[in-house]
Amino acid sequence: MSRIALVTGATSGIGKATAEAFAKAGFRLILCGRRQERLDALAAALATPTVTLQFDVRDFSAVSSAIGSLPSEWQSIDILVNNAGNAHGLSAIHEGDVTDWDAMIDGNVQGLLYVSKAVLQGMVERQKGHIVNIGSVAGKYTYANGAVYCASKRAVEAISEGMRLDLTQHGIKVTNVAPGAVETEFSVVRFKGDEARAAKVYEGFDPLRPEDIADTILYAVSAPAHVTIADITLYAAAQSAPTTIHRK
Repeated sequence: MSRIALVTGATSGIGKATAEAFAKAGFRLILCGRRQERLDALAAALATPTVTLQFDVRDFSAVSSAIGSLPSEWQSIDILVNNAGNAHGLSAIHEGDVTDWDAMIDGNVQGLLYVSKAVLQGMVERQKGHIVNIGSVAGKYTYANGAVYCASKRAVEAISEGMRLDLTQHGIKVTNVAPGAVETEFSVVRFKGDEARAAKVYEGFDPLRPEDIADTILYAVSAPAHVTIADITLYAAAQSAPTTIHRK
């Protein structure tokens, strides 16, 4: 029987592209997100057995309840892609909005932990599995006006390393994927719906696309059993650091 993959943040961007790539590769899918109508539309478009779970990763009770409600035939999750998360705001640390800080820490860090907690016990019992955490180049190099977002993604790096140390003995692989500039709804969310400002982020160069990251995730989870792809950093060809982009 084909492997089961659970993808958080599946309603757009990297999560949606990952679901589409996994479906083409023959995985059965558990798609998770906050927007049920988008989950339903995506599930209907995929030619693979699919179930959807609506919850906010920041709510541990909702996460546990939703994943715990899966039918028995869907409980043996082979792959977890922790993709849900966002950036909120772009400002100097002394001018930061506490609400933005909470959203980033809760979504990018606690949310990843909550979903992992709900899935990992089964993987440990089965002595197999694969966790893919979507980090960022911001977790490797801090940039001005992005301290809290960068901190949240550096936490993803540390959690990925810690997971690998704790879980390798249980036959569970852990992969950290750190993309650079990917053209998604990311900047629209960061800039509170200001689409004109968001578009300027990707002007003058060819950014990464969600499909590029999805292909990389598929590559990592398709590696031979004796191979772990521990960490992958992806930049657009015009980008050499988080805020260093050669624009034409």
